[in-house]
Parts: sequence; C-alpha cells; structure tokens
Amino acid sequence: MRKSRRFTRRAVLQTGGATVAGAAGLAGCTTTTSSGEGPIKIGATMPKTGPLSATGKSVLQGYELGVEHVNNNGGVNGRELELIVKDDEGEAKTARTKLRKIVSNNDVAMLWGSFSSLLVTAGSAFAEQQELPFLGSTFAYMEPHEEKDYEWTFAPFMKSRDIARATKEWFDTLQPEPPRRLAIWELNSGWGNEMAEYWMDTFEGTDYEVVFRKKYSVGTSDFASLISQTKSKNADAVLSNPVPPDGITAVRQMKTQGFNPKLINFVRASDPRSWSSALGDTGNYVGSSGVGWLGGLDTTGTDDLLDLYHGQDGVSKDAVPIDVVGDAFGLVQVAAQALETAGSTENTEIQNALRNERFDTVLGDFGFDDTGMPAQGEITPACGQWYEGDPMLVHPETDSEYSVDTVYPMPPFDDR
Repeated sequence: MRKSRRFTRRAVLQTGGATVAGAAGLAGCTTTTSSGEGPIKIGATMPKTGPLSATGKSVLQGYELGVEHVNNNGGVNGRELELIVKDDEGEAKTARTKLRKIVSNNDVAMLWGSFSSLLVTAGSAFAEQQELPFLGSTFAYMEPHEEKDYEWTFAPFMKSRDIARATKEWFDTLQPEPPRRLAIWELNSGWGNEMAEYWMDTFEGTDYEVVFRKKYSVGTSDFASLISQTKSKNADAVLSNPVPPDGITAVRQMKTQGFNPKLINFVRASDPRSWSSALGDTGNYVGSSGVGWLGGLDTTGTDDLLDLYHGQDGVSKDAVPIDVVGDAFGLVQVAAQALETAGSTENTEIQNALRNERFDTVLGDFGFDDTGMPAQGEITPACGQWYEGDPMLVHPETDSEYSVDTVYPMPPFDDR
C-alpha cells in the first residue's frame, strides 16, 4: 500500500518565463529606478494569537520568506520591501482597527491579507475604502469578488471553481477505478454552499454520481447521522470543506463507526500541521484538492522557497512545509512583480500592473480577471494527501521528494 517517494531536484528559479519584465521568480535586480527612496512599506495583519494562530503563523512565515528572498536579490527596482504586521487575534473588527493604525502611521504601498476568508474580506473592505492595492491569499470564496465590485482587491489563490476542477482531474487518475459514488457534506456557510455547488456542477453529466448531499453547521460535534447516511448510499468518497476542528472530529467518528470510504477529500480542514498532531496515523491518507501549493510542484520559485525554509533556525533539512507557506510566498511574488512593473508606489500604477500583467509564481503562471480572481482555468490547485505525517503532493505527478502516488483506496482506519 505504501509508495516510495520520487526524487529529482528541479532547476533553480528559471528566468525568461515571466511576462513581467525582469521579474522571473520573485523580483531580482533591475536596471530601472522607481520614484521614492527607502523601503517600500507593506501593511498586513495576521492572527498571531487566538484560535487561528497556528495556521496564521505559517502564512506569516511564507510572507517573511518571500520578503527575504526579494530583498536578498536586490529588492524591487533597488528598494527593499518592509512588511509591517500587527496581530488581529483572528477577529475581523480587530483586523480593520489594526490596518487603520498601520496606514495612519506609515506610507504603505499596498496591503496583504490575513488568514481565512473572514479576515481577508475584512482587510479587503478597508483597502477598498482607502483605495490601496490589496492582495489576499487563503481566500477561495468567489462570491465577494462577484458581488462587491472590487477595484483594488486581487486574490492570487485558487477559487472554488479551480478546486472543483482539480478534484475531478485528480479523481480521473485514480486506479483501478475512480471513486464514482460521491457524498458531499455541505458546510452551511457562504463558502461551504458555494463549494458544494461547484462540485455538483463539475461532476454533473459525467461518469460520477453524487449519491448523497446534506448540510451541517460549523461546530458540529456529532457526525453520526451524516456517516450512517453516507454509508447507506455506498459512497466511495466524501467531499467537504470543514473547518479544521470539525474535520478532525468527523474523521475520529468515521473510525469509531467503522466507516472506511475509499477517499476523504477534506479541503481546508486537512491543511494545518495540527491535523497530523491531533489525529496521528488516523489522519494519514486524508486528502485535499484545494491546497494551492505543495513542495513537490515544479513551479517558478519552489526550489528557492524550500531552500529558504530549510535554512531557518530549528528547521530540519527533511521538514515538509505545509501548503499555506507556499501560498503566501506566491502572493509575495505577485506583489514584487507588480511593483516592479509599476515602477512606482503610486496606487493606480500598482493597480494597473495587477490588472494587466501575468505573474509567474510557485502557484503557476496566471493573470487576474476583472473581478480580481485568477482568470478562469489558469490556476490549478495542487492536490495533496497526508502521508507518514507529512502533507505530500499527489497530483499533478512530479519527480520530487515531496511527491508520492495517491494511496487509493485508503486503507481502513484500523489498519493504519
């Protein structure tokens, strides 16, 4: 059942692939000079404390590694980036208050989002009011883009439509027979409802069948009914996007109730390192078709990110970074390339660069559509699976020590 890791080191940061002049990877030395002197200041909040702090710290780690890489390579048009970060404690109101303080006390060129859709949209609303360019990661929810007429908000991150497409592309590769009978556990929230609809639309009219779909609420402590009904429908795979505590609870109860689907696809819930620490071997082989980035990807800047990650104090050479580290690093790549193209810290010049350029990043090569989302079909999330306590890339297949073949069907919980 276990698969061996495939290993081939990729070429270091390629040049010439980006359409942003001189900005392959993050942003290297350039021959142009921007107006202004001193560092380019960027503001952000992050949950350094509170219930979201564990993953928030990983997002901040990605930001800091990205800024380090930009500055180590000459900055942007000769100017270093300076990231100013305040603790939003995981609260939207606090995020807005802290951003207001940052902007009042500093001449910032742009703002970067916090962790989670709730906090990202809070920061976005403030940036729109201030007419400041805003980049938000960990923000798959599409409806705000479609309904709020964003002018200054851009999300270099996979969206619900991308996750649904990646789910089917991944499932199509599974042998000897893909998980044809699907159960959708629909989180009763804005993004949960949206994600369920995109899964339904993606699999409709195909060789797959959604045999069960039912809503549940954030904070659900008893999944017995969902589990028994899913078992009665003989579902091969369970698809959902629970918050991490609920996903952990659900998997524990699957084990105790003897429910062993061929695949569990828990977007978001299985992202943080706390998944493995809470579940141990029970959490192995649970997958996600919405992780954005994983270390096994063959994309611009991935090798550089891994080198920086392993160069940190206290990080072992075989440590595997979780997805949000790379997602955040990719946001920094977009910011650096946009600033370089703008040649200025003027808000409208940066806005124009974000609207009109393409960006070559660890997440892939893409541009933004009119709503500030990656253009449809241009960004495909990595699909990952927990393997021996680490988040590993399973789709697309690459030659990397951070890539494994999908363990499918998953072994029964009692055999792990």
